[in-house]
Amino acid sequence: MTEVTGRILDGKATAAAVREDVGAAAAQLIEAHGVTPGLAVILVGVDPASEVYVRNKDRDASQAGFHAQTIKLPAGTAQADLIAEVERLNADASVHGILVQLPLPGGLDQAAIVPRIAPSKDVDGLTPASVAALVTGQPGHRPCTPSGCVELMRRAGLELSGRHVVIVGRSQLVGKPMVQLALEQNATATICHSRTQDLAGHCRRADVLVAAVGVPKLVKGDWIKPGAVVLDVGINRGEDGKLVGDVDFEAARQNAGWITPVPGGIGPMTRAMLLVNTLASAARSAGTDLKALGLSG
Repeated sequence: MTEVTGRILDGKATAAAVREDVGAAAAQLIEAHGVTPGLAVILVGVDPASEVYVRNKDRDASQAGFHAQTIKLPAGTAQADLIAEVERLNADASVHGILVQLPLPGGLDQAAIVPRIAPSKDVDGLTPASVAALVTGQPGHRPCTPSGCVELMRRAGLELSGRHVVIVGRSQLVGKPMVQLALEQNATATICHSRTQDLAGHCRRADVLVAAVGVPKLVKGDWIKPGAVVLDVGINRGEDGKLVGDVDFEAARQNAGWITPVPGGIGPMTRAMLLVNTLASAARSAGTDLKALGLSG
């Protein structure tokens, strides 16, 4: 009997294609309008995982022709000083995207700092204004991870319209905005969390399953509907120190039609969509948009 396994949704390769398209569009923006997209990342304190992630963001942005800068502040930075840095970047016309790397060290209140980012430069899509725009269907920056999920499916030719999307996890970064993006694509959305009864049963009804709860291998192979698309957002350290997702990959692959690996799945797409958001902001500042620059979406 032939073993049936899910096809891999290669986020690394797809993200590379997105970056190539962004680079071409950025070159056109620079040539036609004299505007170089600018991305500024604020990194507070020393966190090895955050530092690696920020370096990758800088590399991606620079390779796409952006002006990328990282502002490194000590862990003991006062909240007022961090807000002042955000305000300085808000006023800098050469900066089109501002990202405050999370999590912040203790003593700094994310809820007081993130809303100070100008909505037009909120390329993480986390300010109250961005959230309101998402919920009400207005133009604005969408959070990068769920946007990356949607873009990965779109580029693979996988339809969301009419499908049942089940999201495991209700975070502001992924779970909640994923519901709204699924609805924008005319999907039916169910969100599950730690209090959900019969989690396995909900997962088994999903045409598209998004796992974003931060529990290693929580989603078992027999929770997957045959032929379903499985998008694993989780990044966890396994007992052997290797990165694993929220889905038991090898077991789930026996039922899934398509599945993302960890690493190499949603992570690269998240960074790619940060570039898309920054380019969109830069284009608006020049009086144009992504479509005019040849970037479809």
